Amino acid sequence: MFSARDYLDLSHTKHGILFPDGSPVWTALARIESYLDFRLQREIRVQVPPGAFIGEDVFIDEGTTIEPGAVIKGPAWIGRNCQIRAGCYIRENVIIGDGCVLGNSCEFKNCVVFDGCEIPHYNYVGDSILGHKAHLGAGVVLSNVRLDRLEVTVKTDTDVIPTSLRKFGAVLGDYAEIGCNSVISPGSIIGRRCVVYPLTHFSGVLEADLMLKTRQTQQVVKRRR
Repeated sequence: MFSARDYLDLSHTKHGILFPDGSPVWTALARIESYLDFRLQREIRVQVPPGAFIGEDVFIDEGTTIEPGAVIKGPAWIGRNCQIRAGCYIRENVIIGDGCVLGNSCEFKNCVVFDGCEIPHYNYVGDSILGHKAHLGAGVVLSNVRLDRLEVTVKTDTDVIPTSLRKFGAVLGDYAEIGCNSVISPGSIIGRRCVVYPLTHFSGVLEADLMLKTRQTQQVVKRRR
């Protein structure tokens, strides 16, 4: 149940070892720090412009562009041909795939972002996993801590599943699309190709190919493919 392969195409990340068979997809979040500590080697394969800050434990692959004003604190692994725009803040234990866009006033912390994702404007991605070509509209927040600071759980229609994590934002499946200014609450799981309309607050599990249409009614409809 909640296997990584149900949500993520592991051929679109170089870090598939984080997602062993038989473990819920969110358990990868607890492995990121030790994985980077073991595997990461500092190497910057691109030019760093004046005004950008790059920490000690950072790997950046070829073809990636970094704009002045970006901060990459690290540990962080950033793939090929990404755009790291002005005002982007990449904190600890962040893994970014190839061909991603990380935009202005976006903050990243303890997360895995698969190839081709776009997180371009005023987003927070904390303790979360974004599948291949997932996209966050402007102002989307993946909230990662409960207000009562207790363990984050995953709530289905029939069960409440403990995660053993105090910080866990969301898992977004491949091609998931989250509309502008939506808030995704801690412990949310959103399936492949789902669409969440703008200004929506969502908490729980959204199965693949569904469309969450309005904040007021939380209407869910099947997407046409």
